[in-house]
Amino acid sequence: MDSGDLNELLVSLCQLPQETEWVEFKLNWTEHDEIGEYVSAIANSACLHDQAAGFIVWGRADSSHEIEGTSFHPKKRRVGNEELENWLLHLLEPSPHLRIHEFEYDGRHVVIFEVPPARHMPVRFKGTEYIRVGTYKKKLKDFPEKERELWNIFSKAPFEQGIAIRAVRGDEVLNHLIDYPSYFDLVARNLPANRSQVLANLVDEKILAKAGSDRYHVTNLGAVLFARDLNKFEGLGRKGIRVVFYEGTNRIRTLKEQLGVRGYASGFEGLISFINDRLPHNELIGQAIRKEVPMYPEAAIRELVANMLIHQDFSMSGTGPIIEIFEDRVEITNPGTPLIDVNRFLDLPPRSRNEALAALMRRIGICEERGSGIDKVIDSVEVFQLPPPDFAVLGDHHTKAVLFGHKKLSTMNKIDRIRACYQHAGLKYVSNTQMTNASFRKRLLISDENYAIASRIISETLQAGLIKPTDPQNRSRKHASYVPFWA
Repeated sequence: MDSGDLNELLVSLCQLPQETEWVEFKLNWTEHDEIGEYVSAIANSACLHDQAAGFIVWGRADSSHEIEGTSFHPKKRRVGNEELENWLLHLLEPSPHLRIHEFEYDGRHVVIFEVPPARHMPVRFKGTEYIRVGTYKKKLKDFPEKERELWNIFSKAPFEQGIAIRAVRGDEVLNHLIDYPSYFDLVARNLPANRSQVLANLVDEKILAKAGSDRYHVTNLGAVLFARDLNKFEGLGRKGIRVVFYEGTNRIRTLKEQLGVRGYASGFEGLISFINDRLPHNELIGQAIRKEVPMYPEAAIRELVANMLIHQDFSMSGTGPIIEIFEDRVEITNPGTPLIDVNRFLDLPPRSRNEALAALMRRIGICEERGSGIDKVIDSVEVFQLPPPDFAVLGDHHTKAVLFGHKKLSTMNKIDRIRACYQHAGLKYVSNTQMTNASFRKRLLISDENYAIASRIISETLQAGLIKPTDPQNRSRKHASYVPFWA
């Protein structure tokens, strides 16, 4: 905020007849632990009362309501060897994106802590959650009805509706924050003739929310998809997409690393081009003509990257989506665990934590319609005769998809072969047909005379419980067909 905005904010807060659950006034009080407790209480109360932010204001006297100024200088204050702000953020969990404003008003020094509302879970300080009851700070556990109400809000409030930055002027939104030309281009609409129509369209799309006369909140949906620079939105800078290229097959030596700053929608095509231009290529020779072809299908890269963005858990702080490219594989990892079993990615409609984000990305053509994405990935991998992609949950925190470079069947391990068989059976089933020994031989380039190799892999997949015979009564292996276990 500039000085004019801060003065305007101070005046509006001081016009309140008294403190509220989300606004606290202090003069020179600076006890460190209590500041942390108040930040927790204000964050939780701002959420409970549906406020875009809560505030602790130093410099206004409670008795006279006059702005007298304060001797508190938080940016110079240290707790032990640590700056006050860092000390607070280490002890607050989840760490809020606290904004500390120090400025002069009418010759008097004023401090405002701008505290974002709690999202997804209550904010606690040193392991204890606090809440405001009237103008008093209390432990949340002593007020179970408020705790229940908070958790009810968390269960209903999607990330996309949250506020990434509050109450900024329309010109600031259009000139510095939101890449609105890319929005109109992606939704295939003409750019409106004037500024007010542009802003009105962005409000209708929930990229912005009205916050007063020529003031707008930028929503998380708007920032994540159309930010000119994610670093301008506190808390979203770590959600930029990181792309890392390694030498060889491990992480010992990094060749190149790039962190994206644009919103996911406005920067998507550039991201895909950046990846594809640097992926390894294979050289094919046909009729004396050499031709470079991509090692990986672009359709698979596009869909897996889009899925990574859509299905991530934005409530996880300090981590973001990452694409890692090795000599023999591409690993695509997002924060959060999937809401459905990884073995059901192929057939079940996707469930996302971020439905509004997913819907808009589908509408602008960045990802496939519901339920048609992973089968497209597997189909394109089979066309390229690559090993089956792997989908895995890493602990309780991340989901990873891996595309593998070309491998001979003889170098695939048993798990690879079983996964190939299961995915082939699933792809056939969702395409309204069944896997046979012949179709599987074609998938893995097994010659007809090596029929027994395909039979052995099918038998291993049956034993793993991932496929089953279409007709259990059929005793003829030659004419047998198979479907996935969930069919």
